[in-house]
Amino acid sequence: MARLVILSEGLTGTAHELTVDKTTIGRVDDNTFAIPEGSVSSHHCEILLRGGDIVVRDLNSTNGTFINGHQVAGEAPLKPGQILRLGQVEMRLEEPGAKPAAPKKLPQQTMVIPQGVKLGQEPSTTVTYEKAAFPKKSNTGTKIFIGAIIVFALVVLALVFLLFKKL
Repeated sequence: MARLVILSEGLTGTAHELTVDKTTIGRVDDNTFAIPEGSVSSHHCEILLRGGDIVVRDLNSTNGTFINGHQVAGEAPLKPGQILRLGQVEMRLEEPGAKPAAPKKLPQQTMVIPQGVKLGQEPSTTVTYEKAAFPKKSNTGTKIFIGAIIVFALVVLALVFLLFKKL
């Protein structure tokens, strides 16, 4: 019997046996397989058993349904060993006795990816800083404020001095 096993942290190991022809998966409890995770839509997708095939149907989910990184548009077949991702939750289809899906082919050698700019190379466009995007802030207001504080302090000191002189 095929089953979906969740691989994502926090839900790791949670599994659901695919025993009926239509299994609904989503965040709310009225789904056949409820996954309480915010990135999973209320009614995210359906898993359909059609003879010996397992088919995934996206139910217009917010964060999408993906099989091995490819987004499901409408319906798509799901093979044993493939990764089904609903929002941020990843799960693998496991089927006893079935051979897993072919692994992704990796390149046989290291590929060189060209870079945009190399050391010692002159940039194609020259950036000038003469016309700044933001003009330099004037300090006139700050200078006036500090001057007013000094004058106020001198007046207060003069009044205190006169008050003590009369006593």
